[in-house]
Amino acid sequence: MSSPISVAILGAGIFAREAHLPAVSILSSSQTVTLSAVYSRSHKSASALATLAQETLNLTSALTVYSEDGEAGLDALLSRSDIQAVIIALPINDQPNIILRSLKAGKHVLSEKPVGKDVKNGVDLINTYEKEYKPKGLVWRVAENFECEPGIVATAEAIRSGKIGDVAFFKLSAVNFMDKSSKWYQTSWRTVPDYQGGFVLDGGVHSAALLRTVLPSEITSVSGHASLVKDWLAPHDTIQSVLRLASGAHGTFELSWGAPSKARAENFISISGTKGHIEITGENIQLPGQPEGKTTMHWVVKIVGEDEKEDVQKYATKGIENEIKWFAEAIGGKDNGAGSPRGALRDVAVIQASLTSSGQLVDIKKLVGEA
Repeated sequence: MSSPISVAILGAGIFAREAHLPAVSILSSSQTVTLSAVYSRSHKSASALATLAQETLNLTSALTVYSEDGEAGLDALLSRSDIQAVIIALPINDQPNIILRSLKAGKHVLSEKPVGKDVKNGVDLINTYEKEYKPKGLVWRVAENFECEPGIVATAEAIRSGKIGDVAFFKLSAVNFMDKSSKWYQTSWRTVPDYQGGFVLDGGVHSAALLRTVLPSEITSVSGHASLVKDWLAPHDTIQSVLRLASGAHGTFELSWGAPSKARAENFISISGTKGHIEITGENIQLPGQPEGKTTMHWVVKIVGEDEKEDVQKYATKGIENEIKWFAEAIGGKDNGAGSPRGALRDVAVIQASLTSSGQLVDIKKLVGEA
């Protein structure tokens, strides 16, 4: 068995605490990764994450804490030869600089989506990586948990195996209710975003990645409209677009964080083919042994054939764990392609096109510089 990959978590916000740390704990038990340090801009938040990590991972000694207002900052962490990789979960506009600093220090990088605040930012970052750091054997992956979810992967496999024939048309609707008490809205950099789209970019790339994963051909063009329903979610909280695939199939793409109440919220995907269709929804299920009130989110995948017989499978969410596991495997030379920065770039392109189209057709290949 190979030695576990030594990682540091850069960022101590909600997602680092509630998503990355539990996943690292599971993977530490299987000797896939080991957590060696934590970093945050503030010593207070970094220390809180380190304390939580020590409890969660049952560590016998405290993790070393790095922060910009403490005794040792990011450069000190990156100088440690025992740390092979970093998991970056920082505000969108802070990440590119940290990604490059980490790569320059010889670390493999798993950075939270999106790949950049816009397409240009993402292209510049990818070009630098591919020119300067990829040839050195350094691995950079973008953490997009939707493309790593077992239910989404199973859907992609079902479509590619011909379960519903050729994809003809599709619909994705992700309508969310957001209020000012939400822990996500209370995050300062999300409350006053300095990047396009606000929640539409930050959360919307998940939906774009889902379509990129399950659809058998890439999105080639987008035409859409963007709007703002709740003024405190500026600059935008809603998009509705029509997407066309290289195969000629087409579909609608609806994202909103402006639902008037929880009753309006909905999240589903329907993909229709020449021989059947697939529907994807979500369901919270209480698993055996879970305490009262505790549930686990499951992806519910329903495949309906021409004979109208239904095959329904439920998959427990496991995307965060998988994206870190597959990142570690890529470092070891076993790369399944998940987390590709250029794939993540296309997700940003779909959102950016939807935000800026104003009804005009946007060529995705031209937008990302592949034309």
